Amino acid sequence: MNTQDKEPDDKIKLNKVGITDLKTLIKIKRDEKEYWHTPKVSIFIDLPENKKGIHMSRLIECITESLEEEIEEEHYSLENLGKNILKKVRSKHSYQKGEISFVSELPIIKKTPKSKKRTVELHEVFVKVIHDGTWKKVLRVEVIGNTLCPHALEFSGKTHIQRAKGTLEIECEFEKDITLEEMIDIVEESFSSEVYTLLKSEDEAHVIETMHKNPRFVEDVTRRILERSKKFGCRARAECISYESIHRHNVYSEGEI
Repeated sequence: MNTQDKEPDDKIKLNKVGITDLKTLIKIKRDEKEYWHTPKVSIFIDLPENKKGIHMSRLIECITESLEEEIEEEHYSLENLGKNILKKVRSKHSYQKGEISFVSELPIIKKTPKSKKRTVELHEVFVKVIHDGTWKKVLRVEVIGNTLCPHALEFSGKTHIQRAKGTLEIECEFEKDITLEEMIDIVEESFSSEVYTLLKSEDEAHVIETMHKNPRFVEDVTRRILERSKKFGCRARAECISYESIHRHNVYSEGEI
């Protein structure tokens, strides 16, 4: 009998046992586009009270085998890859509840608004797949934009601007077809303006004009994200943090539907 299969001294069920922060390389291909990820992967399963431990090597083996299959089978999304891995884990290591998550950066190739220069924007993304008899997923994106204070603009005709970070998290059934890209679009469109890594003079002027046409508090940004997320028909949580330019503190807003 393997050590892991022996009874522990203290017979208590554990909710999560597994590995965290495994770095790897993953290729996703969707709509004739390729995305390369170098995520941190975490995978957990529950452990019954009569088992001393889990077989850690089997978890890593399942991840490795699924990645090797990319040669023959392209992955449509991180969540599809995660589901494949959990299925493999189930075939080698019984569990009642298993979950796998990926923390990565998603590169989006865009063009600047006026000069049409090519620029690559990176967005923090989080994907979790959960299996407990049914399949569920959690998708989260973090996007940088900006806010322009409507209060100062109203009483003085001038105002302050600041960089802001918006977050959208969706929890839904696995079959829901929701992409990280469309979530990023929702958050970007909720700011006073988008921001870009590269800006030529005409682009900078456009961004400034756009901001002044769309003055927004963090509360406005959070509500706009949630309003635009209603189309998914899922639980949605949004937050916005504004890195204030004229205060020693930041400003925060959060809500969910």
